[in-house]
Amino acid sequence: MKSKHIPNLILQGEHQQLDFKFEISDARKIAKTFAAFANTDGGTLLIGVKDNGNIAGVRSEEEKYMAESAALMYCKPEVEFSTKEWNINGKIVLEIIIPKGEEIPYFAKTDKDKWMVYVRIKDQNILANKILVNALLRKKNGEGTYIQYTDKDKLLLEYLENNESIGFSKFRKLAKISPYRAENILTNFLALDIIEIEISEKMVLYKLTESFKAE
Repeated sequence: MKSKHIPNLILQGEHQQLDFKFEISDARKIAKTFAAFANTDGGTLLIGVKDNGNIAGVRSEEEKYMAESAALMYCKPEVEFSTKEWNINGKIVLEIIIPKGEEIPYFAKTDKDKWMVYVRIKDQNILANKILVNALLRKKNGEGTYIQYTDKDKLLLEYLENNESIGFSKFRKLAKISPYRAENILTNFLALDIIEIEISEKMVLYKLTESFKAE
């Protein structure tokens, strides 16, 4: 069974909890994947495997140290991970296992020295928007969230009770409020798990959580 572990993973293809990397050539780039996995559902990173699933093998011991540097120096807070080495027909594959983090959100340092939050959506690492980051920070810091339940709050809830989702611009225009106030309302509802965020490369949408619908 052990000998089939890596081939079985590769057969799955890249997805939300699995990523392939031919090599680790830049600790900052791999830090983005580490943070995205830690911020979402955790995941496994296979080093020495091409995007098409072909096994190339790890080419240098240095790649282990670059993975450590990525987690320690380019992720904030540090991302915990474990590693295993597998010999597949004479080629070494490095398996990096990253659990879902306990200190979400995790930031990754970009090549422009900015700390950004990424989440894992399908097989992509997607940049989180300001609203999601603020909601995650509020939860992490244990800050209370109070809603005055204004007519604008009510409008959002009533809209989502009758529609599957809404985008930021549509909500702002529908409520006839400033971007700042729209951000604040959405952040409040996210922090209280009244709504959830749906992110893709092309758009960001907000919808009621299943638990809130059931109430």
